Amino acid sequence: MSSDVEEICSVQEYTERWHQHRASIFIGVAVTAFCYWCFPPFRTLLRRRTESVGARNSIPNSNDCLSGSNIMSKHCKAINQPDYLTASISTKTHPKRILGKKRVSTQNGKKSDRNPLQLKPEEDFDSDIQVCIFYTSLTGSTAQYAQQLKTELFSDIQSIYPNLSISTPVNFLSPGVPLSRTFLPPKIFNLGDIELDEYFLSLPKMLEEGIKVKYIYLIITPSYESGSPTASFLDHLREIHHDFRIDSAPLRSLAGFSVFGFGNSSEWPESEGKFCQEAIQVDKWLAKLTGGRYGSRRMFPLGIGDVNPASSRGSKTSGMALDSFREWRIYLQDAMREYIETGMLGGQHELRNAVESGDEDSDVRCDAAEESKYDIMDLEDLGSMIDRSSDFLKKSNTTYRSTPPLVDFTTQAGKMALGAGEGQSPIRKEMVPKDGITYKALTKQGYSIIGSHSGVKICRWTKSALRGRGSCYKCSFYGIKSHLCMETTPSLACSNKCVFCWRHGTNPVGTAWRWRVDPPEEIFKGVVEGHYRKIKMLKGVPGVRADRFSEAFTIRHCALSLVGEPIFYPYINEFLALLHDSRISSFIVCNAQHPTQLRALAPVTQLYVSIDASNKESLKRIDRPLHRDFWERLQECLNILREKRYKQRTVFRLTLVKGFNMEDEVKGYADLVERGLPGFVEVKGVTYCGSSGDGEAGLTMGNVPFYHEVVQFVEALDTELARRGLEYGIGAEHEHSCCILLASKRFHINGQWHTLINYDRFFELLKEGREFRPEEYIGEATPKWANWGNGGFDPSDERVYRRGKGPGGQQKAFLTASARRIEQGIKETGGCI
Repeated sequence: MSSDVEEICSVQEYTERWHQHRASIFIGVAVTAFCYWCFPPFRTLLRRRTESVGARNSIPNSNDCLSGSNIMSKHCKAINQPDYLTASISTKTHPKRILGKKRVSTQNGKKSDRNPLQLKPEEDFDSDIQVCIFYTSLTGSTAQYAQQLKTELFSDIQSIYPNLSISTPVNFLSPGVPLSRTFLPPKIFNLGDIELDEYFLSLPKMLEEGIKVKYIYLIITPSYESGSPTASFLDHLREIHHDFRIDSAPLRSLAGFSVFGFGNSSEWPESEGKFCQEAIQVDKWLAKLTGGRYGSRRMFPLGIGDVNPASSRGSKTSGMALDSFREWRIYLQDAMREYIETGMLGGQHELRNAVESGDEDSDVRCDAAEESKYDIMDLEDLGSMIDRSSDFLKKSNTTYRSTPPLVDFTTQAGKMALGAGEGQSPIRKEMVPKDGITYKALTKQGYSIIGSHSGVKICRWTKSALRGRGSCYKCSFYGIKSHLCMETTPSLACSNKCVFCWRHGTNPVGTAWRWRVDPPEEIFKGVVEGHYRKIKMLKGVPGVRADRFSEAFTIRHCALSLVGEPIFYPYINEFLALLHDSRISSFIVCNAQHPTQLRALAPVTQLYVSIDASNKESLKRIDRPLHRDFWERLQECLNILREKRYKQRTVFRLTLVKGFNMEDEVKGYADLVERGLPGFVEVKGVTYCGSSGDGEAGLTMGNVPFYHEVVQFVEALDTELARRGLEYGIGAEHEHSCCILLASKRFHINGQWHTLINYDRFFELLKEGREFRPEEYIGEATPKWANWGNGGFDPSDERVYRRGKGPGGQQKAFLTASARRIEQGIKETGGCI
């Protein structure tokens, strides 16, 4: 009886303790579970501790070493070895258990299709290179071209870089430099005479043992309407790719490949999309078999040769085919030499990793946590962050270096200081130090930082033009092909913080130049080399045309509008002289906040001033300028532009932001045009880049105007200018850029608009050393496809629509947005409109 009483008492005691401590137990369990699921390092630590305990329990005793088995002898050797050696020995005999989810690489919160294995350079630098030339031929002409390639390959090695005013780039792969690996004699094969599986299902094996070889496949193929000898080869490539029993990329160990196709444009015009179609298909399927979306082994873009005798500058027998074939070979040789020395195919992954913050069809969205890491304080305010007290210096054991005198190098006194070498003083700070967050933020966006304050980047229109998918509005308005254009800036700093800035506020800001100054020769050389490197990264991108890729190494135009304020750079005139000496035209864009520098600016091909608002209040709201007298500065810049209108081409650039500077501001813009009287007025809809910082300023996709809204604004502005007696008209348009050009009637000659530029004449006028008028280097008439009402898309390019969009996409998007606004209005008004 007593035992039953004691048992009941003990149960009651445990129950009381449970009720007394259950709250703390629940909290502890909840905290532990929260930490386990929300903090991966904590979970990994627990897992490692568990694995280490299991590993120690699985080590055999020393007595067990008497066993004669090989496995036990291996364990006995491991017992007497140090811990750092035994840690790598696997002691588990049971199948490995995989814990957690599959690790997925992400980029800005999205899944990345990159295969990390493709980013590693080749490790077998001791292998030789075997070039295999494959061809198909019906009449024997392609066989002759293949034999010619075998004979002339590396027979004459020419540099792909043009001669500029400064020797650039310093290319370690220049002709004459000995290679570290050997090219074996090329082999030539007729695709109709070989067993295709031996070369395209797996790579061939060398007969001699001990020889390491990497293969390069070069395929030369003609195109026929019927009875093509390439048809069976294409079928074979398709079967290999679709066969589930075979690896999806059996040729991934190939060093590289390139394809050249011959065709006759008289039989298949390029406009029909069938010209050299078989060569295009061979290039496509080889790309899939060598890596597909994870990075193909395309060594050089697809080359195309037109054998039509009527083609421009072509011979009577082979048209432009021989010239195109020779150009393809020269650039292919350069790509081969680069692969031998670097083991890479141009570093395409570096460009793919970059966030294209300025792309007009970009889906980039910056995470708020990621954005906070790159919040940049004004460079002029950084001094307040430094504690210069003596106690701080004593505790940190550092020696404080005296601050250099504050000199604005853009003023007359600053010019004298520059002449005395003050700009290169080592005690002056760099604008963008390489260990700073600004450098990391800009390089992440795809910039190449040159020196301490300059940058260069590939525009998305350059990539589009290389693939034959259209150039930007400058092609329609001024005759500039985007793949011949370099976008750069000698000054990453700006004096505004525009709400629509493409750089998400990551570039430095300031009202005066007080940093170290790089010489113009160093900047010119750096930006050209940086541009060439980024072009070479694109040679493996699908769709890049070999002819345009080779043309891209001849820079014809420089757009000084990348980021920042170009005229802020103290040596801007010297930099422009280097461009013009290399016959590179110059378009320079300023934000109308530096009248002194604008007045001292040397002649350029075309001078832009950004006019982002028509009145003081709107300008302060949208540009967020640092200068207190920003409106007075803009007025003075417009007066300077009026003075320069008969000395060079002048342009107003209007960036329309719905809700900021469009509504009821037409008359205000007309006032500014009447004050500055520019030769041209470019009106463009804003590009939304999706930065979280834009939301703080109230900028969303709702602020991006549709093209028909831009058209309505331009027509209203044109009407207002005509009412005031100002002679302007709508000269051209580029619907794809959402951009329209108003031009002065000075460029309307014989009933036609002449907005194009004669660039050769411009350089001749510069050499004459006299003042000249913009009418002296007017180019040919604006092409009809670029005139008002025709859209402005070059018919020689291919218009590619994104998924779900098409010719009627603008109207569909407008109707959807209108319905969304009506629905939102109903919700806000409680059902009343």
